[in-house]
Parts: sequence; structure tokens; C-alpha cells
Amino acid sequence: MIRLLSAGILLFAWTSASADPVETKIGYLRRVEPKTSLSLVQIRPENNGIAGAQVAINDNNTTGKFLNQQFSLEEIRIDENKDAAAATIALAERGVSLVIADLPADDLLAAVDSAKSADLLFFNAGAIDDRLREEDCRANMIHTAPTRSMLADALAQYLVWKQWRRWLLVVGSHPADKLYGDALRRAAKRFGARIVQEKVFEDTGGARRTDSSVVQIQRQLPVFTQGAPRLRCPGGRGRKRGLCVLSAVPDLGSATGRRFRRPGSDQLGQLPRPVGAVQMQERFMKLFSRRMTARDMQAWTAVRLIGEAASRMRSIDPKAMHDFLKRPDFALAAFKGQRLTLRDWNLQLRQPILLTDGRMIVSVSPQEGFLHQVSELDTLGIDRPESRCRLNN
Repeated sequence: MIRLLSAGILLFAWTSASADPVETKIGYLRRVEPKTSLSLVQIRPENNGIAGAQVAINDNNTTGKFLNQQFSLEEIRIDENKDAAAATIALAERGVSLVIADLPADDLLAAVDSAKSADLLFFNAGAIDDRLREEDCRANMIHTAPTRSMLADALAQYLVWKQWRRWLLVVGSHPADKLYGDALRRAAKRFGARIVQEKVFEDTGGARRTDSSVVQIQRQLPVFTQGAPRLRCPGGRGRKRGLCVLSAVPDLGSATGRRFRRPGSDQLGQLPRPVGAVQMQERFMKLFSRRMTARDMQAWTAVRLIGEAASRMRSIDPKAMHDFLKRPDFALAAFKGQRLTLRDWNLQLRQPILLTDGRMIVSVSPQEGFLHQVSELDTLGIDRPESRCRLNN
């Protein structure tokens, strides 16, 4: 009996090794972004996001070789003259049914809606717009990028935990700035903070492609902050004028040092580079000679969701994978101190938000004492009773 069992195991191993591996093709759609920043040292890397996905492909294949699975990544760059929907249809025609999307909200919706008849499953690794998880949610779109409301709630919890409850809110003049301003107002009301004054910072353009723009902004700020109320300064002594400021203006925090706090890709309140996972960081550095960004991590997470589902299900069917990832017993280990799961009401990935000042990790939200009946991670962002998403599977 033992000999028969051993022979069966050897036959299975030989059959698995000799068969062609099951290939999982993953598409990566991204819009080519203009390289503009307040400073040349802050320009996003050319491979921002896609680099994280490539590391995850390697991770998937490390496990996949034991399961006779192979993963590949096809990148599609969409410039200003190309249509996201057309690029998506082209991917589907080549047999790609799993798509990582690093696109603005409108492009993402166009891509998802163009593939309704093609049975594609999308993973949003870039767009933080809450509407994509609410009134514009889609049943075949999973979100690994956090939302603006999650970022705002993470920052608000930290400030309230520190007893910094009186805020001066600076809102930019661009649509994205205004949306983040709305998220901060909601967070203040939700967690018991008070916005004592709001000011609008008008972006008048200027030489944003040169370092001289730093000087221009610094000259504008003393006039801009005149008349600001006296607020308690985080980390300071006593009460000083205009030091505790929440900013929804891109690059303003960098131009003014610690005076302004804006959740951005590398500033307080955003999902920053992973600080654990030393081996993954070393692999990434060896491959790309830079540190991981938030976008890299979000793309890495999306590809790892696919890899985990494929390895456990032994299937790459998009519908089956969608249902598997929604299961309450599924979780992904992603170097954030907690196992990550999906909110089944809007397909947003639950995740802690690491708060950084650009140089070091300040804290991690959700903060101690902010409780929830299901998961403390659901104190970040739109909760189930508030959600306007109606998924039609």
C-alpha cells in the first residue's frame, strides 16, 4: 500500500513537471503622465507603478513554478492621443482577462465599461477617487489604491489622537484639491475636530518646471497666511501663528517645510513606501536602483492578489477569481502589519495607512481607540451603512 502511494506521488510530480505551465497573462494599462513637479528631485520615476507590478510577477512565479503556473505582464501606455477603451479591447482580443489599471477616474470607467462583454476583471492601482467606489462603482473593478476619504480619515485620526483638534484648512484651486478638501471636512466632522478657518490657495502657474517656483511660493505664503488664527503647533511649544495647517495643495508642504501637512505620495497621510519587508525592498532596489513608491506598492498588491487567488483556486477564470477574493476568509499578507481583505460592498481593499513626513514613518492609522464592530480598518473611508455603491454581479 505504501509502495502504491509513493508511486502515485512520483507519477503526479512527473506529470506536473512535464506538462506545460498554465500561463496567466496580466495587462497593465497606464496613462503617460506629464513630468511636472515643484522640484526636479520630486519628479516621479518613469516606471512608477509598473516596477512594483514587475516585482510581484517575480514573486508569483517563484510560487508558480511549484504549481505549474506562470505569470506574465504586458504594459500598455496610453498617451494623450489614445483611447483607454480601445486599448482595453485590444488587450481582450489578445486573450488578457486580468488588467491592472493605473488610470485617471474617467479613463478607468471608460476602460471598464468597454469590457462588459469581454468578462475582464480590473484592479485599480492608481485612482483614489471615492466616486469609483460609490456612485460609479463597478462589479468587475477591485481597488488596491486607497481613497481620498481613507487618507483624510487616517490623518484626522492621528491629529485627534494627538489632541490637535483645531485646524486651518488650505484648499487648492484644482478639482482634485477641492475633492481632498471635501474629504478633510468630512473627516473633521466624523472624528470631532473643528476647522476654524479655510483659505483657498490659487495656483497661478509660474515656472513649475524650474526650481525658481519654490522661491515664488515662499514669497507668496507670508501674505497668504496673514490673519490666520492662533493654533497649537504639532511638535512645538505654546501657541504660534499659522503653524498647524492642513493643506490640500500639491507641493505646498514641500515648499514650506513642516508648516503645512498635505497627504501626498511622500507626505503625511498617504500610503508610502513599505517600511518592512526588507527582502522585498532589497529586491526592488537591486532591480530598479530606487525605493518603492506608493504606486509601486499598490500595483504590487494588485498582482499579488491575482497570484494568491490563482494559486489557491488553481484557476484564472475572472469571475471565479472575483468571487474568491470577496470571500470573508480570504486575506493577503502585504507587509503592513495586518492581513488585507476586500470590502464586499464596494470591492475596496482594507488596509492600514502609514503616515510619513517624507523622511520617516510618523504613525499608522487606524489609531488606537477608534473602534469598529467589524474591522478597525473600516474606520478609514466610507463604511457599509454610508455607501452608495450598488454592485450588480
